[in-house]
Amino acid sequence: MSDLFQNHAAKSGRVECLGQTFPSEQARREHYTKLLAEKLKDPAFRKIEGFPQGTDEAILAMSDPPYYTACPNPWLAEFVAHYGKPYLPSPSGGGAGGEGEYRREPLAIDVSVGKTDALYKAHSYHTKVPHLAIVPSILHYTDPGDIVLDGFAGSGMTGVAARWCGTAPAGYRLELEQAWRSDGRAAPKWGARRVVLNDLSPAATFIGANYNIPFDVQSFASAGKALLDELARDIGWMYETLHVEPASSRLKQLTEFVEPVFSKSGQQRASSTRPEDGITDFTRRRDC
Repeated sequence: MSDLFQNHAAKSGRVECLGQTFPSEQARREHYTKLLAEKLKDPAFRKIEGFPQGTDEAILAMSDPPYYTACPNPWLAEFVAHYGKPYLPSPSGGGAGGEGEYRREPLAIDVSVGKTDALYKAHSYHTKVPHLAIVPSILHYTDPGDIVLDGFAGSGMTGVAARWCGTAPAGYRLELEQAWRSDGRAAPKWGARRVVLNDLSPAATFIGANYNIPFDVQSFASAGKALLDELARDIGWMYETLHVEPASSRLKQLTEFVEPVFSKSGQQRASSTRPEDGITDFTRRRDC
């Protein structure tokens, strides 16, 4: 689909962050976590309006500084200064990542996007907007590398949309370019944008951060499997059934019951792949 979910394994090599170089991602995280811990001891910092009600330990545990902090981000100004470009509307200046005057006509288009996309359904959130409904606006008003601000970010779909501008599959790009061409607009400039996501809700920013910060897919899958295995050990007995097979047998997914089943006469009877027939086959095994 795209590289939004590519495997971002823990980096052992050098990484760059806000102009500084670290031997690894872990070293980067430890450096900024220590700085954030010191900042949390500042009474004036905690008096910022909207500061979450939480202990230092809880805030540090949730945060991945400087990319995400479960409190006002003290590196926001540094992020903008490092990655941002000045807005100069005059023809002699650079605007929105290019030479010359920044000018964009108002974007008036119909947006019709469903809510069945896998990225959209990864985490529920009220008033959530699909990222594909946001992409056209980002492409129209910004250039690759620009900074996009969403002051009411919710679950962070603006960040997903900004990243999608650089990872969208060829089919999506072709379809959108053809639509824009038919409307008399120039082709969009593909490429990821940088995003500042803000919300008063710590839960919202936590969801948004995990939507947008790259992660190690293999480690995530291993942790998920371990959690499911633990659940199976704790409550798996609730799904055991009483029939002629060993009591330790578990009820499998209906679609798995497609193997041949023998009747009383010993003649082989082929199982159906239909779920309702799978139920019939399973219940009849008690009489075999």
